[in-house]
Amino acid sequence: MSQQKVSSTRATLAEIARDASVSMSTVSKVLNGRAGVSDSVRERIEELLHSAGYSRRGNAYSQGRLIELVFENIDSEWSLEIIRGVDRVAREYGLSVILTESGEHYSPAPDWIDGILRRQPVGVILMFSKLSVDHKRQLATRNIPFVVVDPAGDPDPDVSSVGSGNWSGGLAATRHLIELGHRRIAMVSGPLEMLCSRARLSGYRSALDEAHIPFDPTLIDAGEFHYEDGVAAGARLLERVDRPTAIFAGNDLQAFGIYEAARVLGLVVPDDVSVVGYDDVPSASWVGPKLTTVRQPLIEMAEQATRLVLALRDDPQRKLVRIDLATSLVVRASTAPPRA
Repeated sequence: MSQQKVSSTRATLAEIARDASVSMSTVSKVLNGRAGVSDSVRERIEELLHSAGYSRRGNAYSQGRLIELVFENIDSEWSLEIIRGVDRVAREYGLSVILTESGEHYSPAPDWIDGILRRQPVGVILMFSKLSVDHKRQLATRNIPFVVVDPAGDPDPDVSSVGSGNWSGGLAATRHLIELGHRRIAMVSGPLEMLCSRARLSGYRSALDEAHIPFDPTLIDAGEFHYEDGVAAGARLLERVDRPTAIFAGNDLQAFGIYEAARVLGLVVPDDVSVVGYDDVPSASWVGPKLTTVRQPLIEMAEQATRLVLALRDDPQRKLVRIDLATSLVVRASTAPPRA
């Protein structure tokens, strides 16, 4: 590999090409995510761009007029609420939104960056917590800012994020059930490796401690944030001889699954079991009985993230931030005092 000789001041693409011993067109291909460059050459150019502190000049009008929104998958009302929030702010700025499905809870798939570099969006909003060092560098050299929404894990210090008060949401949900008189309260959690799941569980445990109710680990059933998990976990909990009188679900989809498990077992919500969800997606107020749930301000979170990514685009030196919006309990018809 040739010695890196680019000066510490802002490099031109001609200098990058010279020190990588390649043509300007090759550097352009790498910058724009196009094919036709070997992995070794691409890696050398990326390293030179990073070490030189290169950052593409220009504004939103010189790039694609796009905000890129990257999900693990788009399969629920939760996703639609995020899309609505991003689209609302994008329209204010005359931008369009492009959706990408890629990766898992914690990080996007390895090849997601190639599409980003080709499309050159104004900014990227991620439903992930982790980006590799290389991906961060590649986005920085193209002056493409990114923000994480509702992080699954603990974002790195150099990552801006927008989330919500998961601990306080878990606390409020469990307090509500305790105030109704419930003492045997189960929880169907999301994946416990996810930060939001652990925070909601911690809020649940804090409410029990506050009321001097012993924590029973056998009343915790963890799964994914899917309807099917709610059905399965609800069945396991409600088939017990000492079944709980109330269940706090990690999200509304799981709560809907618990409804189905109760129906199959001949139980009635809330007469036989009270149920509290989390998120307050639109259908929470349509189901029967209407679902008591913790409102996570999904649209507002997405709007905040979009405004933040545009602010970072206008001012790359802007201080990175971590925003947590407040949650609130919405009491409807799925909770009631336990039968005497």
